[in-house]
Amino acid sequence: MESMERTSPALKTAQQPRADRLSRISWSQSQALGHAGSHIALFSVGILFFMPFFWLVSTSLKELDQIFTLPPIWIPDPLRWQNYPESLSYFPFLQQLRNTLVIAVSAVALTLISSALVAYSFSRLRWHGRDILFFAMLSTMMLPYQVTMVPLFIIFRQLGWINTLLPLIVPHAFGVPFFIFLLRQFFLSLPRDLDDAAIIDGCSELGVLWRVILPLSKPALATVALFQFLGSWNDFIGPLIYLNDPSKYTLSLGIQVFVSTVGVQWGWMMAVTTVLTVPVVALFFFTQRTFIQGIALTGIKG
Repeated sequence: MESMERTSPALKTAQQPRADRLSRISWSQSQALGHAGSHIALFSVGILFFMPFFWLVSTSLKELDQIFTLPPIWIPDPLRWQNYPESLSYFPFLQQLRNTLVIAVSAVALTLISSALVAYSFSRLRWHGRDILFFAMLSTMMLPYQVTMVPLFIIFRQLGWINTLLPLIVPHAFGVPFFIFLLRQFFLSLPRDLDDAAIIDGCSELGVLWRVILPLSKPALATVALFQFLGSWNDFIGPLIYLNDPSKYTLSLGIQVFVSTVGVQWGWMMAVTTVLTVPVVALFFFTQRTFIQGIALTGIKG
């Protein structure tokens, strides 16, 4: 008994590293299982969200008798590539693409300039009534577009801008409240010591914005640009209200006119919709890292 009592601490000491190794192995295994489960769940959700886009592209390549077949045909046989040239030949696609790009690119440029200037004023400058005006600007986000639609139409009609692209471009030169808020929150997360150092070196306020703040805010600026581009690219109600000349139609309005004139030709309509959707998907695919970084870093400081 005495010998067993004398050896038991030694046995415990020898068994302790083994127990630690077993606990570490079990922890790493549970951690690996957790990562595998999360990846499987994310992959399943990704497939679920990808299915409508896949169905869109698949339907654009189907014969008419394959579209409503049950069970559904996921891979069309044969692939009817003629849906694309046939559908695009029924309306001036290139002309409407040019109009859409002119509106979208101009709106993005004006939004970035105006929203960055206002956001810099709200975040880095101190002036009387700044916070009151900021909350007043935020309150305008609660007004739906239907409330301001008629007054804006009257203003643009008095200016002689109806049936031009100006009502779809010029308003962005005065800033967008949501984007001003987004950029302001990002600017607040940047250290103020950078401003002081730039001012000591001789920079003006605009110099600080151009040389210091904007280069450090590329993720937030890319997020604003992507949101604005998507909004202008998919805008339908604006062109419908202000444009009467078919030569000035955008793609979203042109598709509606296409459906109303040709009828619901599902293969053609899906082909045109695919052409309209693919550039946006490609743009997000190539900018997703910057976009996600801009969303993640915005709002760190209030």
